[in-house]
Formats: sequence, structure tokens, C-alpha cells
Amino acid sequence: MTELNFSLAAARALHLAAQGLLQPRRRKAQKADVLEIIRGMGVLQIDTIHVVARSPYLVLWSRLGDYPQPWLEEHLAEGALFEYWAHEACFVPIEDYRLLRHRMVDPSAMGWKYSVQWMKERRADVDRVLQHIRSNGPVRSADFERTDGKGGGWWEWKPEKRSLEVLFTAGELMIARRHNFQRVYDLAERVLPGWDDSQMPDMDETRRELALKSVRALGLARSAWVADYYRTKPPRPDLEALADEGLLLRARVDGWKDPVYIHHELADLAQAAADGSLSPTLTTILSPFDPVVWDRRRAVDLFGFDYRLECYTPAEKRRYGYFTLPILRRGALVGRIDAKAHRRGGIFELKNLVLEPGARVTDRFVRDVAGAVQRLASWHACPQVQVQASEPPEFAATLQAELDAQGVEQ
Repeated sequence: MTELNFSLAAARALHLAAQGLLQPRRRKAQKADVLEIIRGMGVLQIDTIHVVARSPYLVLWSRLGDYPQPWLEEHLAEGALFEYWAHEACFVPIEDYRLLRHRMVDPSAMGWKYSVQWMKERRADVDRVLQHIRSNGPVRSADFERTDGKGGGWWEWKPEKRSLEVLFTAGELMIARRHNFQRVYDLAERVLPGWDDSQMPDMDETRRELALKSVRALGLARSAWVADYYRTKPPRPDLEALADEGLLLRARVDGWKDPVYIHHELADLAQAAADGSLSPTLTTILSPFDPVVWDRRRAVDLFGFDYRLECYTPAEKRRYGYFTLPILRRGALVGRIDAKAHRRGGIFELKNLVLEPGARVTDRFVRDVAGAVQRLASWHACPQVQVQASEPPEFAATLQAELDAQGVEQ
């Protein structure tokens, strides 16, 4: 296959196709589609903020449309998925346990995710928690009563919670299921009884496989993007060597000096993108923890979209809002919304909607954005959308009018 050359628009199309975001789905989602989507992405990042839907549910909705949220937890409880530190805390297909097992075997290399000091100073307490689970079965952190009057982040977790988390990072415990989105911890040998560490590939093979999975999930990748996907540490595989083996294809993107790499299984899709026959038609709303935007540098490279989640920024320093959701429209990231679902009142509030500079506000643009917002609101059981503010300021009234018109038509 000769080296392909992509326009930036074609590179975006290939990326979105690999991520399941090229075109709207033509059929109603089935439970198996949830697993298929996660396998395509490789990982589904977990976050608990829920001013709108919690992130993993929203990432799936962006690709599947309406679907029953319990399907995700059902796949976890049935053993098709497991939880571990991949990009960050993620749901991961169970067949990839073998690729992350090395991290569990050497948890001290996991940084803040594992406290060597806690294990050293509180080993007896940790062992008691482990023995409790061995004797009494799976537990939640909530099953242990707090006695110190504190609460908050890692540094103020109750002792049993800290012990559960270090045992989880060390692979001694796994997440058997979730109950009201709370983790239920059990012994790894009960959750995954057939596992033996002899099934674990060596580190060189692990690095190779994770690099290949990253490139496949991204559709096409600059070498600088690859390590972030699974947060892999040096030494990293030589992508040029993988290309020499035929596992990756080399390509070029107009205006970029360095090559991009494409998984060999995506050769036909890549050719279609280079030929201009991949047409992004999906308009949807993305989670801040969607793979398309979680790497700020990559979002700038591909979409010219400088995205930073501001929920960890002091309120007075926020530019866009607490939990802004990127708007994907027909292959471009065209804006972001600061939204809140008021479930009791059935209202989906757009506190602010900021369009990207240069966004062309046509009638079709307004219909597309309104349709995506309304679908998201309805999925939240908040059918009434209220637009409070926008940049440019006049867009709020334009969008509200279209939302009202679409509501009447329904």
C-alpha cells in the first residue's frame, strides 16, 4: 500500500470513524453494542461528577444514542469488563486484563494511586480488611462505618476505604459489580477465577500491544499521542519498527511535518478517508472525559479546539463553566455547553453555550445543535431545555427558538 496523504478534514474523519462518532446509528442500540463500543475505544474512563449523566454513560450515549444505562454495570457484573487504571480509572474489556496486570504486580510504580507508606504502616489494618472480605464476601466502602468524623479526598478517606483502594491497585481486589455506582470489592481470585500470572505477556510484548491498541482506537496517531492513551511509561515501542513489520501503516497529514501511523486493520477505512469518501454527519454532545478531547494537545492538533475541564478551577477563574461539554458537529468541534440537568423539574439548563470563533451559524447549524441538545435532554428525562446565555449573545435566543419549534413538531 502506498503511503497515504490526508487533508486535516480527512484525518478528523478517520479519527471519528475509529471512535464510533462518524455518523448517527441507523438502528436501536442493543446491549452487545455497549461492549462493542468499549472494545473499539479500548477504555471507557470513569468519573463520578453528575451535573449531567456520569461520564461513562455519556460517552456511550454520544455513540449509541438512547440506551438503558444499567447495561454498562451488567457487563461488569457478568465479567465482560473489569475496572482498573488504564488511561485513568476505566472500564476495560476483560480480555485486556493481561495487558494491565503488570501494573498490579508493581503497584509502587503507580504514583498517588498506591500508597507504599499506608501499606507499610497499616499492614495489619489492610490485612483485616482483606480477611473480612475473604470470610464475609464482597463489600462496599459504605459497609464500613466512619469513626473519625472526617470526609473528603484520598487524604481524608476512612481507613477501610484507603485499604480497599490500595488492595485494588495491587490487584488483590477487583470490582465485582457496582451498586448505585458504588464499587463493590471482592477477591480477585473470585472475580477472575481462571487467571494465572503465567498468562501475562512480557513487558516488551505488553508495550507493543498497548501501542497498537492505542493507534487503532485513535484511527491515526502522531507518535506523541500514543503514550497518553494508556498512560504508558518509558521505554516505549518504536512505531517505525512496528511499521517496518507491517503492523502499522505510515501516512502524512497536510501541514504536519511528522508522519502519522495507522493500524493495519484500518487500511480500507484509511483509504476511504484519504479518498474523501468518509463523511462525518453526526452532531452530538461529548463528555469532558471522551477520548476525542481528553488529550488537550491532540484536540488542538486535530480540531483546533483548546479544551480544558474547569471543574477543578476556582469559580472566579473559569472561562466557560464548571463542567463544559464539547459540541461535535459534522466532523468539527464547534462549541461547548455548561449544562445542568434538573431532574425533578424536568428541565435541562444550558447555563452558557460558547461557540468557537469562526463558527458559521446557518439554519442547518442551528437545527443540528438544537437536535443534539434536545436528544441529550430527553435522555436525561428533562425534555424542557432552557438556554440562559451564549457567546455570541444572540445565539441563545436563536437556539431557544429552534428548540421550542422542534418541541412543537414532536
